[in-house]
Amino acid sequence: MLERVREVPGKTLDVVSYHDLRRRESEHVTRPIWKLERSQYFHEPDDDPSWQAFLAGDWSRVLTVFESERADARSETEKYARQGSELRRLRIVERPVSRYLLWETQWFKILAEEGTSIRVLNAEQVRDLERDAPIPEILVDEHALYHVRYDEGWKACGARRIDDPDVIRQVIEEIAALWKLAEPFPQYFAREVEPLLPTR
Repeated sequence: MLERVREVPGKTLDVVSYHDLRRRESEHVTRPIWKLERSQYFHEPDDDPSWQAFLAGDWSRVLTVFESERADARSETEKYARQGSELRRLRIVERPVSRYLLWETQWFKILAEEGTSIRVLNAEQVRDLERDAPIPEILVDEHALYHVRYDEGWKACGARRIDDPDVIRQVIEEIAALWKLAEPFPQYFAREVEPLLPTR
């Protein structure tokens, strides 16, 4: 089903509508939220200070900004735990590690240290699902499936909301199966990312 999500009818939402709806729904989740990320590059919001620091090559500033957001990461993890839920991020990666992933994994390191479940899966392990196109970017929970959309420059432009319960169930089962194959983020980070980081 993962490779066919693009074909499933859904309601198209712009960025603001998508984030507003997700914010409201996140208050009522009681089971795991699954986030599947496949692209090796995204264009982050232009007002993101860590992204601007990354573009400027200011690595020290990148780390400082991420560290300043640690409390927010902890707060989100604790909120989901109180609801009986958790966010599970499955990151598909390719080799060599992209410059974007060097930046993103610094934030993932903070998230993992503050309790977010993150695992990493090599892209070779999803090739059988990608005969026609890469698997899509997905966020799915008990309420809905969101096929997250990006423009040609990989800047977020909203999502398609899919409410079909059979599709939601199948996609959750398929992501959960990939999750079992994946490696815990801390191990991946230590082996593949740490040796590549800029010296401070």
